[in-house]
Amino acid sequence: MSEKAVVVGFDLGESSRRAVRWAAREAAGRGRPLLLVHALTWPFEEHTAIRVPGEGDVAEPLQQALRHELAELVEECRRIDADLPVRSELPFGDPAEVLAAMAADADLLVLGGPRLEPSVGIGATSAELLARRGGAPVVVVRGGAGEPGPGPVVVGVDGSAASRAAIGFAFDFASRNRCELVTAHAWSDLPLDPFQWVSHWELAWAEVREEAAEVLAESVAGWAEQYPDVAVRRVVTPEKPTEALLREAEGASLLVVGSHGRGRFRRSFLGSVSHAVVNRAPCPVAVLRAA
Repeated sequence: MSEKAVVVGFDLGESSRRAVRWAAREAAGRGRPLLLVHALTWPFEEHTAIRVPGEGDVAEPLQQALRHELAELVEECRRIDADLPVRSELPFGDPAEVLAAMAADADLLVLGGPRLEPSVGIGATSAELLARRGGAPVVVVRGGAGEPGPGPVVVGVDGSAASRAAIGFAFDFASRNRCELVTAHAWSDLPLDPFQWVSHWELAWAEVREEAAEVLAESVAGWAEQYPDVAVRRVVTPEKPTEALLREAEGASLLVVGSHGRGRFRRSFLGSVSHAVVNRAPCPVAVLRAA
């Protein structure tokens, strides 16, 4: 495949099967080919100089079983869209390294929901991949996601470059899937209980909210003109960003965030936000960085 593909990691788990189905629909919607990848962690290199007794007897049947599994998934993806170009690869190497390298030339990288246990597939590499710089946007398919439902697309906005990338991604997805778009700006990690504040401290909430609304309007304006078919609902809140996004993500088709954003509000959308929503969101999560 010469053009950039949607790459999806497969590790034999049900969460990664859902990710494959989600990736197939997204690749078809983007007009991109789909590449299914299962990284073999044993033996550690394809041409290792150290041979374990009986290794060949074990490795070859394992590879055959995996090839059969991947072939069945390829056919399932073609049933989703008969015109979708699909192929699979079974490379040797550390899953995080393999998928990160492929993401450098991919249109999109799709993974199943985070897992705690290691496996011969992608295992617990979601966080590792999200921590790397550069490469394609990453989508972590959480919950029982399959085909995008009628729920909205939610995007976190903070005025940063990463946030702008997230907004563009969210508008494109919402337009193709005919979803409402919820743009959310949350700026504070302060406690909401007023009795916890110093009694004489008066915060100009109206002024802060006005500036927050301005950031949101400026961030969305150009994209709204480019995608006039997308209905946009704006949310401005003094909540913690993570809690605001998770609340809005209930029933959503997709949650989109920029990673390590630094907006006009110092406390908004730190790197911990993308990490938190990837592990807690009830829907698929897309994480983007500034180009």
